[in-house]
Amino acid sequence: MQFSHSDAMWQAFPELRAGALHGDGIHADVDVEAVIASFYAIAEARLAQAQEGEFPEIQAWRRGFSRMGLKPTQYRCASEALLRRFRQEHALPRLHPLIDLCNAISLAFAIPIAVFDAEKIAGDLEVRRARGDETYLTFAGEIEHPEPDEVIFADGAGNAHARRWTNRQSGLSAVRETTRSVLIVAEALHVSAGEDMGKLVATVADVLAGHWPVAPKMAVLSVESARFEF
Repeated sequence: MQFSHSDAMWQAFPELRAGALHGDGIHADVDVEAVIASFYAIAEARLAQAQEGEFPEIQAWRRGFSRMGLKPTQYRCASEALLRRFRQEHALPRLHPLIDLCNAISLAFAIPIAVFDAEKIAGDLEVRRARGDETYLTFAGEIEHPEPDEVIFADGAGNAHARRWTNRQSGLSAVRETTRSVLIVAEALHVSAGEDMGKLVATVADVLAGHWPVAPKMAVLSVESARFEF
C-alpha cells in the first residue's frame, strides 16, 4: 500500500510538506495523560501570545482553503478547529489514546494530523480532486458524495476517507478500540513547513514508540519525494 498526493495537487500546492507514519500494534490500554499535558502546555503558551488565526501555520491553511474555493471561516483545517475549541475550553474530548495524543501534538504544532485505521483503507490512499461519485461515511452513519473537484483522501475502492482536504475525516477509517494498524498523516503549507514537519514526524514517532510496541515507518513528503510505502 502507499500514500501519496496526486500530481495535480503538487502542481497547485508546491509548498506542501507532508509527514506520514505507519505502525502496527496499537491498542487502547495505555496512559497518555502526562504526555498530553506537556503538549497542552505548549499550546496554552502560544495561545497566550496570539489567537490561532494569527499563527502562520493557520494563515497558510486559510489561504489554501481559499484557493480551493472554500470560505476559510466556514471550513477550517482540523488544527484550527482544535485550537479554537482548546482556547475556549482549555481541554479536548478524550476519544482514544492515540487520537488524544495526536490531537495534542496537532495543538502544539498548529498542524493538522489525521489518523486512519489502515485496515479500513482499500488499496492505495491518494489526496486528489474528487470525481463526485466517491462515497463518504459520516460519523453519524450517513452516506455522502463529495462535490466534483473537492479535495479528498480517496482509496482504491472509491471511499473518501476525508473531505475538504484537512477539514473532516470519515467514520469509515476512524480509530476505534479494535484498531491495531494505523496510518498517520500531517500536512502543512506555511513557509517553514519542511523544518517543522520533520520535527512533528519525529515527535509522533517517539510518542508511538514510547507507548506501544511499535517501530513506526515514517517519511516527510515533498514534490521531490512524494510517495510513502507502508
